[in-house]
Amino acid sequence: MIRTAVLSSGLTVVTEPMAEAHSVSLGFWVGTGARDEDDRSAGASHCLEHLLFKGTADRSAAAIAEAVDEVGGDFNAYTTKEYTSFYIRLLSDDVELGLDILSDIMWRPALRPTDLDAERLVILDELHMHADEPADAVAEQAASALFPGHPLGREVLGTEASVAAMTAPQIREFFEEHYRPANMVAAVAGDVDHDTVVAGLADRAGDATGGAAPPRTAPAADVEGLRVSRRRTEQAHLVLAARCPGRHDPSRYALAVLDHVLGGGLSSRLFQEIRERRGLAYSIWSERVAFHDAGYVSVGLGTSPENVAEVLGVVVDTLDALGAEGVTERELAVAKGYLRAETLLSAEDSGARMGRLGGAMLLHGEVLSVDDVLARIEAVTAEDVHASARALAAAPRTLSAVGPFDAGDFDTGALGLAGAPSGEQQGPRGGGGRLG
Repeated sequence: MIRTAVLSSGLTVVTEPMAEAHSVSLGFWVGTGARDEDDRSAGASHCLEHLLFKGTADRSAAAIAEAVDEVGGDFNAYTTKEYTSFYIRLLSDDVELGLDILSDIMWRPALRPTDLDAERLVILDELHMHADEPADAVAEQAASALFPGHPLGREVLGTEASVAAMTAPQIREFFEEHYRPANMVAAVAGDVDHDTVVAGLADRAGDATGGAAPPRTAPAADVEGLRVSRRRTEQAHLVLAARCPGRHDPSRYALAVLDHVLGGGLSSRLFQEIRERRGLAYSIWSERVAFHDAGYVSVGLGTSPENVAEVLGVVVDTLDALGAEGVTERELAVAKGYLRAETLLSAEDSGARMGRLGGAMLLHGEVLSVDDVLARIEAVTAEDVHASARALAAAPRTLSAVGPFDAGDFDTGALGLAGAPSGEQQGPRGGGGRLG
């Protein structure tokens, strides 16, 4: 049974026992991410993700790593655009150690200037690594075009300039503003007792109190239609995307079904047509990304440059056909079956269960039971999916491309990109013609 408690400090605690488990997963979820940074502090959340592992007043980074390794634990963290998560998974006999270490790094990190200087080099290398990977670059470029001028369109890691200029006092100020109990959720799943966890966290909380979720401004509706980065790559890397409602919209379950039909599985329309029937791409996928006040559905792929026009034509035709005709009853049944199994399979592991607890409580303020989630998936109708498909097909599109071509190579009108004149067909350029 899922149980929750709010400590006097303001920290929300949510637990779920798993009688069959021998492990326990503990996580702290901080309701601040990359979108909550200004240009000067861009990358601060990700920087803190690194620095909290560098030690506390009582524990060095090496001592933390050694203690976790000694019990075979898994200790990690990640940063997103709207939250940051720190977690540890270990045997249930070692839950006290997990509570000790997580509480120590969350409430009493050292944040030493020397540690910042060392991690700055690591993060700059991480930025360079992502920039060198075309699949990463095309995705980040797509986000920037979908949310131009807004923090949701900015790289989670920050920029080279902001990371290079980051100071220890600046990081400390960001930590003290955002890493407060009322802006955090502690989630625990596995072989645990709720009351023991609550008491343990209360004993280790220190003096921190209060805090609040950061204020957020929704992105404007405008998107940029085309972003192209010319590179001498063997493949063309493409992302075609359109905005859709955020995570709180009632259509989110219909959008999950639509995403699976579009490109989310092996039976999806895009995988079957582009990969299986035509052999035009090794990897073709779609995904729905949902934020607090906005979202998008994107199609990503890598293909030979000479196949770009044909592949993009298939993607556009598929989006338009779904908007015009909706999904079949068979497609609806397959997508529901997939989502049902995905939901149930993800509940078998204590780490995944902890992630569901923390994410749901932080982002939605509640944790639905698995049965409730399955009921909402089952309640989706073909008309619900068709309504979402019509809206997606009508939404302004953006195309992000990385490869051996220029912006002038793409027919923005035929692709339905934002800002393109309606119905206008542009003529060929040079000897090659236009893509799409």
